[in-house]
Amino acid sequence: MTRRIAVVTTTRADFGIYRPLLKRLAGDAGVTLQVIAGGMHLRAEFGMTIEEIGEAGFAVAARVDLLTGDDSPAGVAEAMARATRGFAEAYAALAPDIVVILGDRFEMHAAAVAAQPLRIPLAHLHGGELTLGALDDSFRHSMTKLAHLHFVATETFRRRVLQMGEEPWRVVVCGALGLDNLTDTPALAAAELEARVGLPLTPAPLLVTFHPETRDAMPVAEQAGALLEALDAAGLPVVFTAPNADAGGREIRRLIETYVAAHPLTRLVDSLGTPGYFALMGKAAAMVGNSSSGIIEAASFGLPVVNIGERQQGRPRAANVIDVPRQADAILAGIRKATSKAFRASLAGLRNPYAVDRPAGEIIHRALTSVPLGDVLVKKGFVDLPPA
Repeated sequence: MTRRIAVVTTTRADFGIYRPLLKRLAGDAGVTLQVIAGGMHLRAEFGMTIEEIGEAGFAVAARVDLLTGDDSPAGVAEAMARATRGFAEAYAALAPDIVVILGDRFEMHAAAVAAQPLRIPLAHLHGGELTLGALDDSFRHSMTKLAHLHFVATETFRRRVLQMGEEPWRVVVCGALGLDNLTDTPALAAAELEARVGLPLTPAPLLVTFHPETRDAMPVAEQAGALLEALDAAGLPVVFTAPNADAGGREIRRLIETYVAAHPLTRLVDSLGTPGYFALMGKAAAMVGNSSSGIIEAASFGLPVVNIGERQQGRPRAANVIDVPRQADAILAGIRKATSKAFRASLAGLRNPYAVDRPAGEIIHRALTSVPLGDVLVKKGFVDLPPA
């Protein structure tokens, strides 16, 4: 009897990270892979990226349409309620033996909550991390306590999960799964990348990915305004990737669309796909914004990153990351430093702190297919810290 392993994906970003693991699971005769897709994948405004899942060769076993079209805080809360119901219905229909979830977004948190009454064990990727500038930080830690297996990127994150009372045998250090794509994903030709982006790659553009800081009272228009002012002063070509469906994300998108309409050497793309996004990271002059990809993946390209604000506060970062506050003059200074020949040259031989000596997908696949099912997995204990 095959082991039914469901993988929940709700954004272009998490699907890109999952791809190496999905390939291993799909190629395992002892596994029935069940891809459950929802959230931004199902919306045209975010690129209808569910099509990328099929194009990559993976069948979608269930769809969960959870977004409401309202990205206010109340709208996000309503989407979480819809998601909990939708994922519960998908689990009841598919009866997976294990559900794989990733990261820290509100949709993933709902997927974790929905599994609890059904006694379905959860395997969680990227626990133990910190993003102090986003509500996602709380969702991630909650998901750790809801999960039964933990695949963490570094030893620091393993210790943090153990500090939350998790039993050591449940916690596996595997590195960042998305880094497997560096060797697993075919290279995209420069001409094809230029066609997808709609801009020449000479001179090299800035890659800009900016999301709302959901724990900050500053209006999102002000958050994005400082960035756009700095980009205007920098005068370089820019490729924007679309913001996520966080509270305030649509307002940031409207501001970007207005900016692109007034600046001929800029483009906004809904989704480049994993090959396109990695190809652009390899060609860009620098990355600007507050995306986790600037902290986790960019170091493997030796790509300079201007990380804005507090959204990624708490995550370890390599020397390619220049942290700046959300002020136009500071962002501009960061861009000028990041695009200088001297700074790029200083990154020679850079080591990515999220890399390990084996493919993460191999480590995760082996654990998912060998861990005992039943009460030994579902019934969790709690390990107290030693007395002070």
